[in-house]
Order: sequence, then structure tokens, then C-alpha cells
Amino acid sequence: MAELLAGGGSPGEGDRNGPFRASRPLHLGGHVVWPPVVLAPMAGITNVAFRRLCREQGGGLYVCEMVTTRALVERNPKTLRMIAFGGDERPRSLQLYGIDPEVTAAAVRMVVEEDLADHVDLNFGCPVPKVTRKGGGAALPWRHRLFARIVRAAVEAAAPAGVPVTVKMRKGIDDDHLTYVAAGLAAQEAGVAAVALHGRTAAQRYSGTADWDAIGTLKQALDVPVLGNGDIWEADDALRMLAHTGADGVVVGRGCLGRPWLFADLAAAFDGRPVRRLPTLGEVAATTRRHAELLVEWFAGGDRPDTAERDGCVDFRKHVAWYLKGFPVGGELRRALAMVNGLAELDDLLGKLDPAEPFPPETLGQPRGRTNSPGKVFLPDGWLADRDSAEVPAGAELADSGG
Repeated sequence: MAELLAGGGSPGEGDRNGPFRASRPLHLGGHVVWPPVVLAPMAGITNVAFRRLCREQGGGLYVCEMVTTRALVERNPKTLRMIAFGGDERPRSLQLYGIDPEVTAAAVRMVVEEDLADHVDLNFGCPVPKVTRKGGGAALPWRHRLFARIVRAAVEAAAPAGVPVTVKMRKGIDDDHLTYVAAGLAAQEAGVAAVALHGRTAAQRYSGTADWDAIGTLKQALDVPVLGNGDIWEADDALRMLAHTGADGVVVGRGCLGRPWLFADLAAAFDGRPVRRLPTLGEVAATTRRHAELLVEWFAGGDRPDTAERDGCVDFRKHVAWYLKGFPVGGELRRALAMVNGLAELDDLLGKLDPAEPFPPETLGQPRGRTNSPGKVFLPDGWLADRDSAEVPAGAELADSGG
């Protein structure tokens, strides 16, 4: 594996506050997380297979895909499949999305009574229209009383089993409707174990630059741990974020797409080791093969084991472009890899790559995954006009999971 000394970092970012080494693990209830790194839930990505692939690289907290409280309580088969964990996953981290405090409490009680997870995170950061137009996700903290009711209901339902509850949120709906400090204080008062802040508004979606100053402001306002999310493309970005904000840990999302070895770099960075890994194309190919194999294994445990190999490979296709980003691989081979149906076919195609091709350094520090433009936030009628309402919007609860 090729190596890079720390300090290369993200081009153009600069060293915001100089070298930094985190000395404190993240404490969530009785769970001690080192390094203080959290894999963000990503729809269609952070399933059992991807979490295992990342955990093989380094320590941290690895969160499953977001599921809705209603779908969980109603035992939707797809949702129950999404909250499956590997036998060696500890702590098991589950993110819930809900708008009704009573349904949220019922979902958390189900988690506790059936021992489905060791940690519950509540999503108040999702900016996608199907969520915000119901008043959920990044829209919900604007209704501060409803927000407080939901968080308090979850904390009270989890308390008897000692299951920690955390919240993840954005700065607000847009620059004119910021909520993060008030929401953070309300969540702390309700008894959460930590608060994670993505330094963008819902209107920004995944565009522009994350506001690390806002993360620092929230850290100054709260006593509970604060985690920073946004623009962690390389391990040294995480160190700079913590130096800049004083946060207690980082949440990593798009930066690890096609780069699960980022968690090895993060472990080294937080341990104070300067080496970063730059895999050759042959090593990337081996990682992609491992990813596909884990997906096939995961699908084999589902309700269609006879089609597990094809299903796993089809699910793998979305990752191909991320793994190959920046490498000089021809369009025909890229297209073939993105249409793969079986492991033998994948092996044959991977064998056509040049294993000695070095990692493209120009891709370091560059955005990955969604980089869309700012846009309108879809909200329920009258949502902004009545901030004090604690009522649950009619028809708000979603019956299907995924964001």
C-alpha cells in the first residue's frame, strides 16, 4: 500500500488551526468509542456489508441506514432487514426518523425490549423533499416544542435499558431559519448523550462548504459531546475540524464512498501516526472484490438466497464509479464493471485493470457522492408561520424506510 505523510491534506483547505491530536475517546452512555469517528447513515450504502468493510479498516461507530419509526413499529419486512447487524458489531448503532413522539417512543421501546441495538440516533438532518415536506428531518427543529417532545420521548423510552440516544441535525432550514443552537440546547435538556451537527442548512443540501464555525458555536453552547459533520474528505480534515471547532468527534459520510480505507487513515490520524494510505489500483480492485463478496454474503441471508450473487453484484454497481474515481480506466471497462452480474464476471473484469497504477493524488480532498446545488426546501403548508406548535402534522409518518 502506497503511503502519504500527514500534511498533504485537502488542497485549498489549509491548516485552519495547526496540528491537532484528539486525546479523548467519545463516550456515549456506557460505550467508549475510539477513535471518535462515526460513519454517517447513508441510504442504500451503510448496510451490513459496507459497515463490515469499513470496520475492517479501523475503529469507530458504524451506523446502519436510517429507518422510519412507523415502519419499525409496524414490522415492515424491508425495515427489519435494514436494521440487521453482524454478530461482531458492537455497539450496534441504529438511526431512526420520526415525527410523532408517541410512535418514536414505541419504536425505541421496541429497540430496547427486543435488544435490536445498543445506541439510537434520531435524524433531524435529512434534506430530501419526501422527508421535509412532511415536516421531518431538517425541517423539524423549527417546530421547537415538537422537536423537544420527540427527543424527550425517545430518551425516556431508552433510559430503563441504559441505551444512549443522540441526535443528528443541520444548521437549520436556510440561513433565515437557523435552529441548531436552540435545538442542541433542547436536546441536551432532554437527556441526549451527544449532538452531531452537519454544517449546512437544508437549503444548501450538499453544495458549497460546510460551516465549521457553526460547529464551534454549538460546542461552546453545550456541555454534552458535539460531533462535527461536513467536508471530511481526508483524515487530516478531521484533525483540522476538531482543532477549529473544539468538537469531540467527527461524522464521516460521502468522504468514504469508494474509499473504506479512509477509516484506517482516521485511526492513524487520531493515534498520532503520520502515515496515510494511498492504494494502488490493484489494491483498490481487491477492496472492491471484498465489498462485492460481503454484499453477496449479506443477500444470501435474505429471503432470496438463490439470487444472492446477482443481487449482491447489482447492489455493488453503484460503488464502481467511486472506487475508480481518478484512475485511468477506459470507458468500456468502467461500463462493464457497472453492469456486473456475478463474482466470476467481476473477477474477469478486475483482472483487466493495471494493478501497478498508482493512486491519483489529484482526487485527494475532493468531494465525492452528491454535490448538488442549493434548492428550495419543501415544507408543509404554514410550517414556518407557527414555530410554537407541538402538534404532529397530519399524515406525517412515513411507512417506508430509507432517505
